[in-house]
Amino acid sequence: QVKELVLDNCRSEDGKVAGLSSDFENLEFLSMININLLSVSNLPKLNKLRKLELSDNRISGGLEVLAEKTPNLTHLNLSGNKIKDINTLEPLKKLPNLHSLDLFNCEVTMLINYRESVFALLPQLTYLDGFDADEQEAPDSDPEADGDALE
Repeated sequence: QVKELVLDNCRSEDGKVAGLSSDFENLEFLSMININLLSVSNLPKLNKLRKLELSDNRISGGLEVLAEKTPNLTHLNLSGNKIKDINTLEPLKKLPNLHSLDLFNCEVTMLINYRESVFALLPQLTYLDGFDADEQEAPDSDPEADGDALE
């Protein structure tokens, strides 16, 4: 039974990942970094999935699929995607267990009051971009994700 699957840098066809199906129902961690993904609409139903890494893709919306396909998600990384508006994140309200959301290098982070707006929209969130609402760093935060890579 596969619990972790890393497909980073694989090429996706039309946003579909070949071989990724609901056969992977026991997945708890799925990483699809930099695979040219345009949307999450082709994700299979993964009820046990807790962590989803989708950095450096071209996702700009369609996040409502996540509530349906990955209802128990606790961590979602959308860094480096094409997310521009706070409203795009609204479907994430339907993920009651979502505690950590990363949006580094997304246009949405440039908005005035970005952090306050996201925490207001998603009250279940504890951490946004590795920090809580009081700017306290997440305890298990990855040192590489702390902005050192921005130099």
